[in-house]
Amino acid sequence: MRYHNITKDDMLNGDGLRVVLWVAGCSHCCKECQNPITWDPNGGLPFDEAAKQEIFEQLDKSYISGITFSGGDPLHSANRGGVRSLMEEIKEKYPDKTIWLYTGDVWENLVHDSILQFVDVLVDGEFVLEKRDTKLLWKGSSNQRVIDVQASLKQPDTTVPVLHCGDYE
Repeated sequence: MRYHNITKDDMLNGDGLRVVLWVAGCSHCCKECQNPITWDPNGGLPFDEAAKQEIFEQLDKSYISGITFSGGDPLHSANRGGVRSLMEEIKEKYPDKTIWLYTGDVWENLVHDSILQFVDVLVDGEFVLEKRDTKLLWKGSSNQRVIDVQASLKQPDTTVPVLHCGDYE
């Protein structure tokens, strides 16, 4: 896994103050993406122990609500294994911190993916320029959804996602 940046004290990519890991690699290549530099899975820097410790130093702070995985696409094949391992370690070490995940894929394709056991909130769907709305909270276009993953997985019909309370149209 490679990454471009680790953002600290972020208030734009999930509830509360967060640390954000911006991974490298995305095959969606959305028109007017805000981070086209992150599309190349060979771009950025190797995610190493120093980067992981930088994230953990942020998560050690009581006022940090959790981590957000963005990019690029954390579920790109170049990232999936590394992201899953890091999520698992974070959930074990910081059980009270939330994990948010942004992906261009959609809930219906991911509902049976084991990585979701570690995710609290999923922002799904590609950014669609024609549906861009700067008034939306935590998403860039109206086709995207902010999903409460754990509540969704507990539903009798898991294919119908439960929206996170902050998903306002």
